[in-house]
Amino acid sequence: MSEPTQEPQRLRVVVADDQAAVREPLAAVLGLTEDIDVVASAANGSEVLTAVTAGPVDVVLMDLRMPVMDGIEATRRLNEEHPDVAVVVLTTFADDDSILGALGAGARGYLTKNAGRQDITRAIRAAAAGQSVLDREVQDRLLATLRTKAPTRGQALPEDLTPREREVLALIGQGLPNRAVAEKLFISEATVKTHINNLFAKAGIRDRADAVRRAIEAGLA
Repeated sequence: MSEPTQEPQRLRVVVADDQAAVREPLAAVLGLTEDIDVVASAANGSEVLTAVTAGPVDVVLMDLRMPVMDGIEATRRLNEEHPDVAVVVLTTFADDDSILGALGAGARGYLTKNAGRQDITRAIRAAAAGQSVLDREVQDRLLATLRTKAPTRGQALPEDLTPREREVLALIGQGLPNRAVAEKLFISEATVKTHINNLFAKAGIRDRADAVRRAIEAGLA
């Protein structure tokens, strides 16, 4: 007698945007995805915190410019009070202050509102798995900003990083997503994720933005 197949884990998502014309259709579209449940929607950061406290919630899809409490402050509060809840920013704005503010507050992903449904769902799944996803425009902007602001080059990395881990870090520093890193190195995307997890742990790297900064400071990018 065969064992019953296990249902895939459904991700519990809160959609936050102050514009109902954006928030409601987005929640409806995500609700059609087989592994995502939109458990609440919010018009500001305060409502996000209320929804997460009522929980459980896995991921918040967060706008930045909202009244009462903006998305950056809400992300900071979530990171402090509910560190198991991942934040993916979805916003119109891709300026330096917004990107660095959101990532510095603990967001795991950053997308602009021209992202398609597949991009958004991929970012939600990645964030829930502890990975970071930045869209190409944001990666390029972040890379340029960090290169401009990098104080030194040649900063040491841990000696126990393997040559392959250094290669992966260098490619992340160039702004490449995991799929492109895998293609460059002729390895699987799963292997890239393993290398990333290892080098993040060894080097004390917090997230992908931090990895870009470290690659630049080490002279790898």
